[in-house]
Amino acid sequence: MAVDHRVYVGAGYLFLLLLTGCKARIHTLTLKNETRVAVDLNNFGFLANGTLDVNLYSLVFTEKPANFSPHHVGFSFSRSRVNGILSYTAEDTELCPLTPTQISVTKPLILFLIDINSSSVNVKALGKQDNILIARQKVEPPKGQRKRRDAPGNKESNPSQPVVNNPEKPSNDLTKNNKDNVIDNQKNVKEPGEKSASAGVAKNATREKFELATINKVTLALDRVNNTYNFSFRLEVGPEAEGPYTLTFHYCPNKSTGKRYPYSFTVNVTERNPGSFLSAAEIPLSRLYIGMAGFFFTAAMVWVYILMKHRYSVFKIHWLMAALAFTKSISLVFHSINYHFISTEGQPLKGWAVMYYITHLLKGALLFITLALIGTGWAFVKYILSDKEKKIFMIVIPLQVLDNVAYIIIESTEEGNREYNQWTQVLFLVDLICCGAVLFPVVWSIRHLQEASTTDGKAAMNLEKLKLFRHYYVMIVCYIYFTRIIAILLEATMPFQWQWCYQFLVEVSTLIFFVLTGYKFRPASNNPYLQLPQDEEDVEMDEV
Repeated sequence: MAVDHRVYVGAGYLFLLLLTGCKARIHTLTLKNETRVAVDLNNFGFLANGTLDVNLYSLVFTEKPANFSPHHVGFSFSRSRVNGILSYTAEDTELCPLTPTQISVTKPLILFLIDINSSSVNVKALGKQDNILIARQKVEPPKGQRKRRDAPGNKESNPSQPVVNNPEKPSNDLTKNNKDNVIDNQKNVKEPGEKSASAGVAKNATREKFELATINKVTLALDRVNNTYNFSFRLEVGPEAEGPYTLTFHYCPNKSTGKRYPYSFTVNVTERNPGSFLSAAEIPLSRLYIGMAGFFFTAAMVWVYILMKHRYSVFKIHWLMAALAFTKSISLVFHSINYHFISTEGQPLKGWAVMYYITHLLKGALLFITLALIGTGWAFVKYILSDKEKKIFMIVIPLQVLDNVAYIIIESTEEGNREYNQWTQVLFLVDLICCGAVLFPVVWSIRHLQEASTTDGKAAMNLEKLKLFRHYYVMIVCYIYFTRIIAILLEATMPFQWQWCYQFLVEVSTLIFFVLTGYKFRPASNNPYLQLPQDEEDVEMDEV
């Protein structure tokens, strides 16, 4: 008992620890000794006048290859066909994605090539552009100043000092919006060590606007502080460039060489649409979830009314079905609140996020337990579960716990972390296994009723029940098909601003499935499916 208690305490601690990093639209990702060639930082659907703020801090190359090329490190901001699928492909997978001459570009693509040798970031805009870049341009000093700066004993030649152009005389072209942008970027990021890296630059930095429709090459300033590199920029999306975009960090030296060279950095990414921090496809979700919560709550109240009206024909599983409907409704309410605060604040409130994850976990467990119990015919056909049916529950319940843990980890992890893709695959696989596992009890019940209809005297009743469970099997298959396959295909083919229809189809399919299941297994006294004999006299009367 002590061991079990420690296990539950540890699981609860892990659960609460995961909730401390609730998913937001103001991202801060820190990678230490990373070796991946490409790191997907985020995917976001931008509407017209949407903005992307990126602040790179403490970029460190622990070890560099002998043939290190400064043009093979940087960011790409690329248009996606759908969420996470790029609209351009390289002809040769061995080539660096930052090489624009080898890429067939038809959609907007912006490359930020980090050149540590010249302390600059070379920006290349490819494809049709309607974006505005706001950043600090690198200004080369006159030759006379360069000689004096490079002279021995000159303090300005110290590489540990950030490069600031005329700190005492800032440019008069600095607009009010650009000042606000600098202040916002300082407020958004509060990572340790950032003050020393950016305070001297951000205080007097002058940002300029570059319309990438007319200017396709810009050189930005790259600050160096104690062998670490920092820079920031903002992108404003124009009306003709709106769509889903992917921001990726590339380190191509690890692509062409056999050895993996580590690097580290901290990046802060803030994406926003006009009036909301949510992606274009997520903006309607708050209203969608609260509306569907009302439908599920109404269905649950109607179901409770039916149970109270036919209380003498009610089984325990009927109340379990009611609990599932209420839990689903409450989960949708918390989900709606979660999206509301992400939309307005850029991140959810921890308390509401905890409540949503708890109800989501309970809803998932109740759903598959209820489906499996109905499939076994428990209380409808028999009152005792067989050994193989018990094994199904021993498999489904732990898998559902794993499924919900994977979902929570995904929601509380940045896309750039290694764990994000791993747990996404785990979630998809475990969910399919659970969906397949609940079909086995239904198949066993159908086979049992087929055998019973030919061996005992209750053939008519067993045939009616057989018909019911065949319908139930078809309902489960259609439910899985619509929510796991059709909905995903719809998300991949719909325009980016209409991809919320994927969630709408899932919720409507779930509501229809709940209503049909309740109708088929309703506790009505005239329902032939639920007329079970209670004792031996009833059995004899049925045989007569």
